[in-house]
Amino acid sequence: MTGRSLLGPGGADDDPAPSVPRRPDPPREGRHDYDPAHHPDPPGDAPRGEDPRRNDSPGDLDPRGGGHPNGVPVTMRAAYVDRLGPAEHIRVGELVVPAPAPDEVLVRVEAVAVNPVDTYIRSGRYRTPLPGFPFVVGRDLVGVVETCGVAADAFAPGQRVWTNGLGYAGRQGATAEYAVVPADRLYPLPDGLDPVRSVALFHPAVTAYLGLFRHVGGVGPGDTVVVGGAAGNVGSCVSQLAAFAGARVVALARTEDATWCRNHGATAVVDYRVEDLRDRLAAEAPGGATVWFDTSGRIDLALAVEVMADRGAVVLVAGRPEPAALPIAPFYLKSLRLLGYVITTASAAELADAARVVGAHLAEGRLDVRIGEVLPLDQAARAHQLVEHRVRGRVILVPRT
Repeated sequence: MTGRSLLGPGGADDDPAPSVPRRPDPPREGRHDYDPAHHPDPPGDAPRGEDPRRNDSPGDLDPRGGGHPNGVPVTMRAAYVDRLGPAEHIRVGELVVPAPAPDEVLVRVEAVAVNPVDTYIRSGRYRTPLPGFPFVVGRDLVGVVETCGVAADAFAPGQRVWTNGLGYAGRQGATAEYAVVPADRLYPLPDGLDPVRSVALFHPAVTAYLGLFRHVGGVGPGDTVVVGGAAGNVGSCVSQLAAFAGARVVALARTEDATWCRNHGATAVVDYRVEDLRDRLAAEAPGGATVWFDTSGRIDLALAVEVMADRGAVVLVAGRPEPAALPIAPFYLKSLRLLGYVITTASAAELADAARVVGAHLAEGRLDVRIGEVLPLDQAARAHQLVEHRVRGRVILVPRT
């Protein structure tokens, strides 16, 4: 089969199509894939212990072997990059279908979500070890199990599953017709769920859960949670999960998003642009806020500290380059906590815990986010561009239409 190489919108196909299917390069000790234009100093050593059999075992990816025993084809269409850089570098073409290592599962992909962090990794803004080039982009998928490694016996062919653990830390990505997933980062999908709506929820819902219940330590009746960016993807999930737990939610959002916020967990909605924001928040949280969860990156830390109740927690999952002033004296006099995190550094155990809870909510139809665009795989570059331009709602890619 002759490989195809298609560049996304806005670029020119200046790289000749390969004459044989391409395979991702195997991990090599000491190899660092980064863009010096973004990173003047190289990243640290990639984690050791990557299993080279994923991409380099005899017969695993050899097109002469006739594909996988169960009829999985030799090659697949995938969205990948040959170097870090802008979205125009994403190509869609033929790569060899990977074979799972003993602790991995081969999944036929039904839908992939595009996250802001995917664009950071692809561009080089977020440094993480890469498995080599071509590098398949993306981290979240919903799909169906095709084959399992000998040690991945918790899954079975035909089972519907999901993951948000690909495309970083030395793992190939999700934006392809097939992907191999470590068994400890793969989770059953509740029956009867739509793959597009499901994959749209996982990243923001897991992010929200980890913030509220792992980092803060939980919320419940008697708590007041102020949510910055409450109309966004993560903010909507923070509001819903906090409300499910019995907390009172005060949403910071534009007036035109008030109905959405109230329908997704908020008891009150305050437009963050109003001049009397401090007074409005004081009226909605007269005893002070237990948690201020900012997903917008535009938090006024001085205001947040003033509004917080004693022993409250300020949670940050977004930020802007310019420094923010933190009023130290009132901060420590109130015994406050300032927590920041990214989902990419969550452990496998933390993600599994979040997956269990999020899966239960999904099974009951209790979580929702906006869907912005649903695009075919060929438009992977455009999908990344949309996310970089902050399109409203989640952007989803579907390998087969």
